[in-house]
Amino acid sequence: MPVHSIYDPRLTFYGVKTMPMRIGDAMPALDGATAWFNGSHEETIKDILGKPTLVHFWAVSCGICKEKIPQLKDLIAKYSPQGMQTVAVHMPRYEADTDLDMVNETITSHDITEPTAVDNGHTLKDAFQNEQGWVPVYYLFDAEGKLKTRAAGEFGISVLTTALEKMFPAGESAAA
Repeated sequence: MPVHSIYDPRLTFYGVKTMPMRIGDAMPALDGATAWFNGSHEETIKDILGKPTLVHFWAVSCGICKEKIPQLKDLIAKYSPQGMQTVAVHMPRYEADTDLDMVNETITSHDITEPTAVDNGHTLKDAFQNEQGWVPVYYLFDAEGKLKTRAAGEFGISVLTTALEKMFPAGESAAA
């Protein structure tokens, strides 16, 4: 099933979004990134098609994001062999966060190896209906591209862990 954007009239009222993504909503397109690291838009779309996918938003100025990267990397290491794909989205919170050299330096120093979209125009932030601009925020989609959970902030990793344990019961791989 292709990954695509959805238009749902419930989400707008005279151009104003009225509700965030809900469980079961389709994964938005990953269109509009201003740059990519560790891959390209085209490669990423091909790699995630028909596979459970974790999309996580972070920012170079976010201390909690950096603190949670080791836990996130542990989850990626545990569930990638079972079929989970991961996409990072760097979403700047401040003007200084838009510096691509600083983004690349952070990716390198924190060993972020998954494809990373840079969302300097907040196109992906809007597509994922992250109105508050939360970072870190984690979106977990099943193999059909439907949202299974969304979790943000300091305790987002624990919510994500529970959802992953349900999605991947001990030793089971995702259907490809």
